[in-house]
Parts: sequence; structure tokens; C-alpha cells
Amino acid sequence: MNWLLTDRRRWWTFSLVVLLLGIAWAWQSRAPAAAGVGQLPSPRAGFPAPDFTLAALDGSATTLTDLRGQVVIVNVWASWCGPCRAEMPALEAVYIANRHRGLVVLAVNSTVQDTVPDAQSFAASLSLTLPILLDPAGEVTRGYLVRGLPSTFFIDRQGIIRSVVFGGPLSRATLQATLDPLLEAAP
Repeated sequence: MNWLLTDRRRWWTFSLVVLLLGIAWAWQSRAPAAAGVGQLPSPRAGFPAPDFTLAALDGSATTLTDLRGQVVIVNVWASWCGPCRAEMPALEAVYIANRHRGLVVLAVNSTVQDTVPDAQSFAASLSLTLPILLDPAGEVTRGYLVRGLPSTFFIDRQGIIRSVVFGGPLSRATLQATLDPLLEAAP
């Protein structure tokens, strides 16, 4: 190994070979072109919303991609969550006031942390008319990287998440201000 360090030409040749191998490795391990920004679903603003299909309290099923063309709020909550209880009347009011403009609110109960009877009781106590979806396997809770409740995702008509709010409660004015640009955009 001493011969490598004492001969300047060998040292530069060795360094060049290592550099070329590094460049070749970096090129070979790059992300595929199809994995560009905005292409892979991710629970962050500017990325497509991860798809899901969940059952509702009434037994029907809802698939997020079936709602393309409408503005969607995905709100993840639990019956034991105080801020969720405080926020839900504002979500209901915004839903009623804007559903004719193409708004859908999906109130996703984090049933993996809750129970169906508690979710039913919660919805009945607040006289909710918005769709209540159940997430017993945690598909949305995990897929949307929910770390705190409530968590709210605002999704545009093309299925792109435009805003994310972790925590709450959100006021009706805040919800409406976030929704207006999305609802005013052409379908």
C-alpha cells in the first residue's frame, strides 16, 4: 500500500477510479423517473392524497378516488378527543353550507383507537349528517401519518392535498377561509 502513496501518478489514478465508481453508484441508485415529485401519494400538501376505501356508520362504502371532481375534507377524529368534539360542529356547519358547491366532508373515526358504539353515540349526540367513516384497521390513521387528533386534510378537485392541519379545534371561519379558494377553482 505504501507504493500507492509514494507514486503521485498511481495516487491520482486511484482517486479518479474511486470518483468514477462513486458517480456510477449514485447514477445507478437514483429514483426512477416515474417517481417524480407530485407523482407518489403522500399525506403532505402538494401531493396526491393516498386512496382508501372505508365503511360508513350506515354500512355504505366510500372510496376517496370516487370523489374526484369534488373538494374533500378528510378529518380524522376519535370520540374521546376533546378538540375533536369542539371542532365537529364547525365541520358540520361548513359541510351543510357548502355541499351544494361540491364539498364532501369525510369524518374518519380512528376506530383503531376508538369503538363503533362510541363513534355512533358521538355522531348522534351532535346530530351529524356528514359521512362518518370507520377506520378499524388504521388504514387512514397510518396511511396519512396521523400523530395527533384531530387531523384535517383539505383535498382539491384533482385529488391533491392543498392543506394539512394537525390538532384543533378549527373554527368555522378558518375552515371556510381554507375551503373558499378550493371551491372557487373550476371543476
